[in-house]
Amino acid sequence: MNDRSVTQVVILPGVQIATMADMNVTHASFAGLDLLASAVLLLDDGQLIRYINPAGENLLAVSGRAMVGKTLANVCTCSVTLQSALDNGLHNNWGYTGQNIQLKRSDGEVLHLNCTVTPLRPEIAAGMRLLLELQPIEHHLAATREERLIEQQQVSRELIRNLAHEIKNPLGGIRGAAQLLEHELANPSLKEYTQVIIKEADRLQDLMQRLLTPHRAMLPTTVNIHEILERVRSLLTAEFPGSLEIVRDYDTSLPELVGDREQLIQAVLNVARNAAQAMNGEGEIILRTRSLRQVTLAKKRYRLAMELKVVDNGPGIPEDIRERMFYPLVSGREGGSGLGLTIAQNFIQHHHGTIDCSSRPGNTVFTLRLPVEQA
Repeated sequence: MNDRSVTQVVILPGVQIATMADMNVTHASFAGLDLLASAVLLLDDGQLIRYINPAGENLLAVSGRAMVGKTLANVCTCSVTLQSALDNGLHNNWGYTGQNIQLKRSDGEVLHLNCTVTPLRPEIAAGMRLLLELQPIEHHLAATREERLIEQQQVSRELIRNLAHEIKNPLGGIRGAAQLLEHELANPSLKEYTQVIIKEADRLQDLMQRLLTPHRAMLPTTVNIHEILERVRSLLTAEFPGSLEIVRDYDTSLPELVGDREQLIQAVLNVARNAAQAMNGEGEIILRTRSLRQVTLAKKRYRLAMELKVVDNGPGIPEDIRERMFYPLVSGREGGSGLGLTIAQNFIQHHHGTIDCSSRPGNTVFTLRLPVEQA
C-alpha cells in the first residue's frame, strides 16, 4: 500500500476538472459521478455506503436503495485485500490501487476487478471518508474484442451475402430444368430423382433467402419487450410441448422502446430456440429482463437501457466454436444451418444493441442489451 494525498482529482465527463475539495457533497454533486462508466462508491467513517453510482448498481447487481446504509461486506463478499485497503484508508489515510481483486456478488458471480481506494478529509466531503472505484478488468478487453469481432463478422456477412446473390439465379435455373425434365419422363419411377433435385433446390433457395433477409429495412414502432417475450414463449411451447419449461423473470417497470417488432421477435426466438434444440427440448430456459442506467452500447452512451438474459441449463456451447458462433454457417448442432445466431446478432445491431454469451455445462447465458433512450 502506498501513502497518497487524501484529496483525489475527479474528472467528470463534460465538466471542468475539479477536486473533491471543490464539491459540496449533496445529491446534485453526484451528477458527474452518475455519468462515469466505472463503479464509484462513497463510504462514511463506519464504512457504510452513502452513495453508489448507476455503474456500481449494474456491476454489483444491487439497487442503490438497497445498498445505502450498509457496508460493502453486507451486500457482497470482499476479499481480504480489499477489506484491508478500506480499513487502512479509514484509519491511516492510506490510498490503495490494486489489480485483479476478487469480489463475490450476492448472486454468486465472482468479479475480477481493478480497484482504487481514496481517503477523503471529513470536512471536505461532508462525512464521506472513502471513495472506492471499481473497474472490471475484462471491460476494456471485452470492448476491444467486441469491436474486432463486429468488424470480422461484417466482412464475413458481406461475403456470404454476395455468394448468396450469385447462387440464387443458377438455383432457379436448376429447379426449372428439373421440372421440365420431369414432364418429359415416360417412366414415373424416374420422377423420384427429379423430385430430389427440386426439393434440394428449394432448400438451398430458402437458405439463400435467410442469408439475405437481415438486410431488409427496419420498420420501427413502439414495442413492449415483454409482449415480444410472451410471443417467443408461446412459439417455443408449441414447438416443444410438455417437455420444455420456460421461466419468466420480468422487470415489469421497464418502459417501451422503439424498434422493429418482427426483427426483435426473430432475434430472441433464434437465441431461445438454439437453447431448446441444444437440450433436445428437455430442460429449463429462463427469460430475465432488467434495466440498466448509464451504459455504453456500441460505443455510445445511453441513460437507460434494458438487459435481456436467455439462460438455459443445457450442455453448454462446445469450446471449439465459442469464438465463432456468431459467424454465418457455424453450427454446433448436427443439421444446423448456422444462421440463427448470425441473424439474431444482425437484428440486435440494427437496434444499436449488443449480444454476447457465456457458457459452461449446465449454465449458458445469452445477454442482449438494447437502448431505451437516445444516445
